[in-house]
Amino acid sequence: MQNRFTGLKILIIFCISFFSKDLHAQLGFCQGNSGDPIFTETFGTGLQDSPLPAGATTYVYANGAPPDDGLYTVSSNTDYFDWFDITDITPNDTNGRMLVVNSDFDAGEFYRTNINGLCGNTTYEFSSWLINLSPAGGFCGSGVIPINVNFEIWDSTDTNLLASGSTGSIGSTSTPDWNQFGLVFQTQTNQTAIILKMINNGAGGCGNDLAIDDIVFKSCGDAITVEDANAENTISICSSQTPFSATITAIPDNAVFSSHFYQWESSTNGVTWQDIAGETNAMLNITDVTVSTLYRARIAEFEANLNDSDCITFSDVFQITVNPAPPMPDLECWETATFDETICDWVVSGTQPEAPTDIECWEETTFDNTICAWIVSGTQPEAPTDIECWEVAAFDNMICDWVVSGTQPEAPTDLECWETTTFDETICAWIVTGTQPEAPTDIECWEVATFDNTICDWVVSGTQPEAPTDLECWETIMFNNNTCLWEVLGEQPEEPIDLLCWQMAVFNFDTCIWDIVGEQPLEFRDEFISICDDNDEVILEAISNIENPIYNWSTGAITPAITIDQPGIFEVEVTDGCFTEIITFTVEAFQLPVIESVVSDGSSIIVNLVNETDGNFLYSLDNENFQTSNIFSNIPSGLYTIYVRSEECDIVVTQQHIHFFIQKFITPNGDGVNDTFSLNVLQLLGSSEVYIFDRYGKLLFSAINRNVNWDGTYRNQRLPTSDYWYRIIVEGQEFNGHFTLKR
Repeated sequence: MQNRFTGLKILIIFCISFFSKDLHAQLGFCQGNSGDPIFTETFGTGLQDSPLPAGATTYVYANGAPPDDGLYTVSSNTDYFDWFDITDITPNDTNGRMLVVNSDFDAGEFYRTNINGLCGNTTYEFSSWLINLSPAGGFCGSGVIPINVNFEIWDSTDTNLLASGSTGSIGSTSTPDWNQFGLVFQTQTNQTAIILKMINNGAGGCGNDLAIDDIVFKSCGDAITVEDANAENTISICSSQTPFSATITAIPDNAVFSSHFYQWESSTNGVTWQDIAGETNAMLNITDVTVSTLYRARIAEFEANLNDSDCITFSDVFQITVNPAPPMPDLECWETATFDETICDWVVSGTQPEAPTDIECWEETTFDNTICAWIVSGTQPEAPTDIECWEVAAFDNMICDWVVSGTQPEAPTDLECWETTTFDETICAWIVTGTQPEAPTDIECWEVATFDNTICDWVVSGTQPEAPTDLECWETIMFNNNTCLWEVLGEQPEEPIDLLCWQMAVFNFDTCIWDIVGEQPLEFRDEFISICDDNDEVILEAISNIENPIYNWSTGAITPAITIDQPGIFEVEVTDGCFTEIITFTVEAFQLPVIESVVSDGSSIIVNLVNETDGNFLYSLDNENFQTSNIFSNIPSGLYTIYVRSEECDIVVTQQHIHFFIQKFITPNGDGVNDTFSLNVLQLLGSSEVYIFDRYGKLLFSAINRNVNWDGTYRNQRLPTSDYWYRIIVEGQEFNGHFTLKR
């Protein structure tokens, strides 16, 4: 958008205040209603520092380094020196940036910008936020220099100072303290541009370090209220009261404008506003309102500015809220509903009939909405029938249940320990039963049995003879009940005789077995072999110093050597039954080239491999002279066979390529390089025409459907050094241009 301001019928008042992040609402700011901002500079967002546009400051960009005296940066932080480390003042910014300045010793421009497209005879407000970055009690101590900024407004020629004002000295604080400063002025007739400057007024030295953010210009007008006949600016009605009508009036305080021109607007969401056709007076008659609607007036001091968004202000908003009437609620049978427009809702009245209280304990009440009355239901609990023979039942109204009482006859107590009592419901008396336990018969030879009335059981006593403990590890003991003595059994295990040549047997009395000790002699050897491709054959021979060896290959072979034709890992065990050598053969295949593409680039042919990084490859055009580079330079047009092979293998991969390009010059001196203007692929194409002219358009050479090798002569006469023109038509595609003949 265009940035607007300039003027001079200057109504300038410049005020400052020093409380953190508070608006300076004194005479320096618009005291009435403002328009939308027409110029805003927030210095953007981002973690990366950046410079100002060219000409926007006389200070030098720090370019990522800490800004020393006379330097600046545009940054999202101020973590330099002992300064406050703050964030910018712009609301809702993420990594918001600000102009950060280390003031120079001499006065200089912190910031300059052109504001264009202003309206004449219009009052504007300029504002900006400043902060002193040097903390009180910091590195500079009590002698820290305060910041002091002069704001100047110049005409568009930068020759006439139109207005200025100074912040005065802004001292250091113990905590970060953003301050906003304002300037109100009015443009003259036809004045549409100004230059804003922000200049260092402070002394150089330790201190005078600041940040600047949120520079804003916006139009300024009267404070304009909107009221109805009852001096209200908000009306809330019920949808049952629609359509609604009212008359509202815009009332300016005449503090800024000497005249007022209106255009009324309406909105249903407070974001999108529509002009109300023909409503351009201070009074607006509102009719047929059925939904919530907002009204405001767009106002300009001069009629010509009314439709310019940079020259207007807006009145306060008049709001009509239409509350939807709810549907009639569901009612109980005893309720009635009446709609109350005052609260835009239904008022329900009525009381449910009281429930009966003189009911039996087993009865309950339920309200019946059909007859709108209480129903009493319930049955007295039945008397219990499953009571004991000694029990009786009586109904208790307090607990609303039957109470069973009575006591069972006492059981007899003079019983033997093995006797039990059981109550017989039939005769309602106790029955005594039981038999003394039989004496145990399955006791050991050393045991005797005695009946114990305390525990009501037979007690077996006696001790088995102690078992012998001085046994060998292979011996076991077993108790003989016939003799009532311990018997020792077992024989030492036989020593093993089927040992390998490196093994010996040692009896282990802890485990009671013979331990086989000794390690088999083993030797491991690795060999590495390479083959060119999967069709090569190679003999793998197991060479060993073992006499009379036996061979066991991982392939299953048992010969001293095997023949393989593919890469892999092959292992052979060579042994004489005692000594063993394990040989591992790793067979790898060299990487063969895979041609991805062959392209012409001017006079060069470039060969691209799919696997060019997987090996060392050589390139040739004649299968004799190979090179390590994949680029062939200064190659005449023609049909070529490309040869590629690995340095390690002789297997060659080939591909044909038609090389077609038009030369930029020829030097027919007989050295075999660029002696002719050549096109030697035309015989490979469907149709071709070649014409060569001098600079005057004279035809010197032509060829149709044949190869071209023009040596720079015309009728056997050598032509001089000059530029010559060609017209080439290949399969319907035409090429025009020129080349140089050098002698």
